[in-house]
Amino acid sequence: MPIPVFESPLTRMPRLGLGTWPMRGAACQRAVETALAMGYRHLDTAEMYGNEEAVGAAIRASGLPREQVYLTSKVWNDKPRGAAIRRAAEDSLRRLGLAWMDLFLIHWPSPQLDLPDALAALARLREDGLARAIGVANFPPGLLQRALGLAPIACLQVEHHVYLGQPRLLAICRAQGIVMTSYTPLAKGAVTRDPAIGAIAAKHGATAGQVALAWLLAMPGVAAIPKAASAARQRENLGAAALALDAADLAALAALPKSRRLVDPGFVADWDA
Repeated sequence: MPIPVFESPLTRMPRLGLGTWPMRGAACQRAVETALAMGYRHLDTAEMYGNEEAVGAAIRASGLPREQVYLTSKVWNDKPRGAAIRRAAEDSLRRLGLAWMDLFLIHWPSPQLDLPDALAALARLREDGLARAIGVANFPPGLLQRALGLAPIACLQVEHHVYLGQPRLLAICRAQGIVMTSYTPLAKGAVTRDPAIGAIAAKHGATAGQVALAWLLAMPGVAAIPKAASAARQRENLGAAALALDAADLAALAALPKSRRLVDPGFVADWDA
């Protein structure tokens, strides 16, 4: 089954992609090459991951036309102003060996972030063709609303899985027509140990991971970027695109607690702000 695509006036993103953290070097390049050969067309990296060179090498080795691979990279939160963000984007492109990115994000907010200056720099990257779309990651609702008033935000990337529902952020994204990209979509493997998810998987002859991903893909405007190094796991995740959950499945998954945050390094002072 083809991977579903999110389309808006600002971007066109395959809704199931490959996360690359924390893969590096030759192992990362092999994993990305395998994923592209398998049919993945959405890759997620960041300057902080230390693997942009490997991701770029894999794209070139794939032989695919550049326009067929949707690539996201991100600037780290030690660059709170526009000039540093511009330099970071140019450095990312040099490491990737590419002329442009499909999406460039502010990776995390920081107390020092000059939001208007930072977003003006992102907008200029878009205008200059270095990033075809721009966005933010790990922004709480209030900060996201401010960002939306300052630049053509195409995407919010945030932790989102069957144990963390993010209803306020989802509501904002849907109201504004932007895509929410869900990272850690398998809750760091916790979904594989959940009996409720396991029961749904058994009913469909699927895996727990496929059920967790299918739950996300059933949501309008949501994309998911599970990390998978092995071909077997990549193929398993890709199979989620063909899994149709029924109303009973969705109700059982909705009943699971939705406040379990797994990524909280302290960069965001208040997730509810």
